[in-house]
Amino acid sequence: MSHSPSLPRLKRVPPGWWVGMGWYAGMLLTFLVRVRLPGEYEPSVRPGVLFYRWDGLVTQLLATALAAAGCVTLERHPLKALALVLGAASLATVALSVGEIPLAQFVAADVALYFIAATRSRRTAFVALLMALGTLTGFLSFRLLAGWAVGTSAELVVALTAVVAWLVGGSAYEARRHDEHLAARAAEQAVVEERLRIAREMHDMVAHSVGIIALQAGAAARVVHTRPDAAREAMSAVETAGRETLSGLRRMLGALRQADPDDEGTGRDAGTLRPAEGLADVERLARATTAAGVRVEVHWEGERRPLPPDIDLSAFRIIQESVTNVVRHAATGSCRVSVAYGSEELAIEVVDRGRGAGLVTEPGFGLVGIRERVALLHGEFAAAPRPEGGFRVTVRLPVPIAAAAGSTA
Repeated sequence: MSHSPSLPRLKRVPPGWWVGMGWYAGMLLTFLVRVRLPGEYEPSVRPGVLFYRWDGLVTQLLATALAAAGCVTLERHPLKALALVLGAASLATVALSVGEIPLAQFVAADVALYFIAATRSRRTAFVALLMALGTLTGFLSFRLLAGWAVGTSAELVVALTAVVAWLVGGSAYEARRHDEHLAARAAEQAVVEERLRIAREMHDMVAHSVGIIALQAGAAARVVHTRPDAAREAMSAVETAGRETLSGLRRMLGALRQADPDDEGTGRDAGTLRPAEGLADVERLARATTAAGVRVEVHWEGERRPLPPDIDLSAFRIIQESVTNVVRHAATGSCRVSVAYGSEELAIEVVDRGRGAGLVTEPGFGLVGIRERVALLHGEFAAAPRPEGGFRVTVRLPVPIAAAAGSTA
């Protein structure tokens, strides 16, 4: 039922794993440029004095432990995690005998900075950028104060990679916010369209009821003197139709405050209005869907009885939309529709055993319309995948006491 598409495999990898891969890639690069590879007369970078000594190896292990701690805490405490990764980069540089933090040691910090900028607020992302640049500046300042040589030019390149990672992450953050805004607007539009559809159906239903009232009142006027019993029955029918119509209007029109501009000038003739669809049409819907290739089993529970027109119509629309979602998204050959008449409520359940999750490229808004109808009738709605597979939609609509009592009288 409007299953959401599954995430691509790369997006399922946690951010901490990417930072960890960046760290180990940097460590591997650091080692490779300090050994003589095939085809080389000498290493690209000469190893420092501590590089192969026990104290240099211990320093590298401690730096790796700090980086691993940062990877674990990145999603919960991003700034703390970045601080750990930056500390690891500084510590790992000590054993390299270089005048700056090399880019290979800073790759993990760049990856962490990207994820912070892409997922956190702009303020948090800016603080992260200041932390990264401050670490580079502090490393150079410490060496200058100690009277050691520094690699300012190389460090400027490393700082530029940090700025680029921050900018790319910020761009991803803005793109995600834009997508969320568009999705929210689309959902709001779907709600408005569903309300307009309900309003049109309510218009047709009320027009039909008024037509029945007019016919019954005319019949009563013609036989009031000759057949008073028939006139009394006709007027009782007028009263019943009027009360049901007013009850439906009170329940629904309070929440429908939008007007439909397309109704004007559409040329809809009142004489062509027909009774609105209801639960009596569920069997016809099931036959049509079965003929189309998806078998629909309908189960009725409780004593079937007339319902208020708005509840009857909404119940049919809920079943119709749910079955349509099964046909479109569930990738199954059958589904089950259960309708249970209770003393004070109407329960609807639509269940399938499909595997539609991940097969849809664009999520639909069918469930939005169902939720809107249920909310207008003050009912309960739930839709979720089943543990054993498939999808379930359950709806409970309260039936007015007057309607329930009238059906049992």
